[in-house]
Amino acid sequence: MSLRRTKIVATIGPASSSPEVLEQLILAGLNVARLNFSHGTPAEHRERAELIRSIAAKHGRYVALLGDLQGPKIRIARFANKRIQLKEGDNFTFSTTHPKDQGNQDIVCIDYPDLVTDCKVGDELLLDDGLIQMRVESVSADSLHCRVLVGGPLSDHKGINRRGGGLTAPALTDKDKQDIRLAAELNLDYLAVSFPRDAADMNLARRLRDEAGSTAWLVSKIERAEAVMDDDTLHSLIDASDAVMVARGDLAVEIGDAELVGIQKKIIAAARHRNKAVITATQMMESMIHNPMPTRAEVSDVANAALDYTDAVMLSAETAAGSYPVEAVKAMDRVCLGAEKNPIMRRSMHRLGQQFERWDESIAMAAMYTANHFPGIKAIISLTESGYTPLVMSRIRSSMPIYAFAPSRETQARVALFRGVYTIPFDPSDYPVDQVSQAAVDELVKRNVVTEGDWVILTKGDSYHTVGGTNSMKLLRVGDHHQ
Repeated sequence: MSLRRTKIVATIGPASSSPEVLEQLILAGLNVARLNFSHGTPAEHRERAELIRSIAAKHGRYVALLGDLQGPKIRIARFANKRIQLKEGDNFTFSTTHPKDQGNQDIVCIDYPDLVTDCKVGDELLLDDGLIQMRVESVSADSLHCRVLVGGPLSDHKGINRRGGGLTAPALTDKDKQDIRLAAELNLDYLAVSFPRDAADMNLARRLRDEAGSTAWLVSKIERAEAVMDDDTLHSLIDASDAVMVARGDLAVEIGDAELVGIQKKIIAAARHRNKAVITATQMMESMIHNPMPTRAEVSDVANAALDYTDAVMLSAETAAGSYPVEAVKAMDRVCLGAEKNPIMRRSMHRLGQQFERWDESIAMAAMYTANHFPGIKAIISLTESGYTPLVMSRIRSSMPIYAFAPSRETQARVALFRGVYTIPFDPSDYPVDQVSQAAVDELVKRNVVTEGDWVILTKGDSYHTVGGTNSMKLLRVGDHHQ
């Protein structure tokens, strides 16, 4: 059985909250469970988190939990009759003073007063992820008067974007601040920040996370045009994050869908180059909300993200609210394994001509170079406290499995997101110093990963409980006695 290197993130919602379905998702290969704070109550998220952890433990699986903050998605209020139908050429008004539940064919309240001051005549507004498009014809003190360019049905609470971005909403709302405290209480492994504009938004999220007492790694969702306008902004945003998500829904609306594929590839490459994990998200198998099989185009999309070396591919409504949540995870698993058979997946430029920033990064790179060039090697063992060394190793293209031998629950779950990295619970302090290497190799033998005569690479630090302490690499032959 070949191990899948590309990881699968799936959103947990009404279609996937029962113990039976969660168990099937975990057995089908779920690596990271996403709790979407835009929906559901704190009690529901708490119950889901506990269930996922207990079912995963029962099967000896390691599933990371990712909380996704709602962020300042700008939305319209409500219609008196729930929905309207707009046609090309219709006039339509967004007003900050119209009653919130009295929208009609001509006007709706907007929950975000700055929209009026942020927009000018000629701007294009996109609603419901770009399905409806309008142009601003005139602006008054409390209203935007628009003409419909592309019509369709419009219902309560749909989101609004402006083509080209530039809406000024801060990235963290009062609800987000409450949800950061919930993430701390639930011991979530990752926390995704919606609509960050720049590094400052992520630094604020980090401060709030620390104040709440959470150790979750922060994922910046790249979904604003401003975030990808120039390389400096993108790189500083990535540097201020622990991982990034290519959030293709809002991003495509703001930059235009024709630009999206190139930007996706650019973000994945930039994140990997900067030693960060990266998730590719939105509509990856959208048709599976209603169908048991994906389309050819969706298969191609998921496979291409895997070929780009994304750490993970993500399912949203497919597993949260769709009719076929388990089939969607199985389809993703199958497509990723197929893509990973391609020989291009093993070729690496190995950061030639680059200098390394840290000694543990240097050891990680030396290990990967050796693994890719010494034919007898079958596995890499990384004795790791924080998960950083296996993260850096997994930035290099390789088909070599990387085993993160970690003592803490946090690290065991966290590495579930990293491409080609697998958890083995292991505490070096349980063994005399001269028996640690042998004990680590024995763990792989016990799991039938390696047999006598195979070689493994082992990286470790002189002190086992120091973050950033990896300073040595050994080549060990299975069957020899090791100290």
